[in-house]
Amino acid sequence: MEFALELLPEAVLFGLLLGCFYAAMSAGLSVSFGLLDVPHVAHPAILVIGSYFTFLLVGYGLDPIVAGLLLMPVFFILGIAIYRFYYETFEKRGSEAGVRGLSFFFGLAFIIEVGLIMVFGVDQRMAHAAYIGKSLELGDIRIPMRMLVACGVALVLTLSLTLYLAKTFTGRAIKAVAQDEPALRLMGANPVRIKQWAFGIATGVSALAGAMLIIVGPVEPSLDRVYIGRTFSVVVLAGLGSMTGTLAAGLILGVSESIVLMMFGASWAPAVAFGLLLIVLGIRPQGLFGR
Repeated sequence: MEFALELLPEAVLFGLLLGCFYAAMSAGLSVSFGLLDVPHVAHPAILVIGSYFTFLLVGYGLDPIVAGLLLMPVFFILGIAIYRFYYETFEKRGSEAGVRGLSFFFGLAFIIEVGLIMVFGVDQRMAHAAYIGKSLELGDIRIPMRMLVACGVALVLTLSLTLYLAKTFTGRAIKAVAQDEPALRLMGANPVRIKQWAFGIATGVSALAGAMLIIVGPVEPSLDRVYIGRTFSVVVLAGLGSMTGTLAAGLILGVSESIVLMMFGASWAPAVAFGLLLIVLGIRPQGLFGR
């Protein structure tokens, strides 16, 4: 225990960086599931697609972050197409059909995974950049530069989404669409188009998050299974649709997971997300920052 306490500052610092990374992974889901109430369980699979496309662009000499930014418009259009199909096939037919649409996103996740295996195989893929593999030394603590980069991008991404949702008419409409569609129509906005636009934003953001995913570590087609619990835990812990809450929840999960990893080993770390999720749902179902 004494040895563990000596490593506690490093564990907390690494947990904060990991938490920013988790927040970036969950930002798109916070929009699609938290604000639009779309059961987007294929979100982690979209992240993995972003990682693989980033891997392809890095092969042409681009930095992973630049590659992620270039992919955002493409994924934005992809998100619009996915939501339009979901709406016409499931959501348009009523709430019960919308619930059954959950199977659509599960199927989409499986199709993505199988497609990636067919194209890229099951081998892990890695990206190369000047900061990957290097560390920043603070006394006896070594901080991986890749985590610092991911943390910085996550903070910028969270701030940008927060400002967009709070300061623009479309952003406020996105926040209002899940609360009162008739009132939104009276304001001159089409709820379906607003949801379509928002889902496009959520998917576009996932492209950049996928770039950070391959920066942090190697990727493989089945990696979405690792992050599905963590991303949903962050969104529910934050309170559905809260961007700043998503960042705070990511930090809570990252620090908790890092401390558990240090004290009890790697086998217990994946259980932290589900443990926090059960505790929050039992004590405060609306999330820590929900209304």
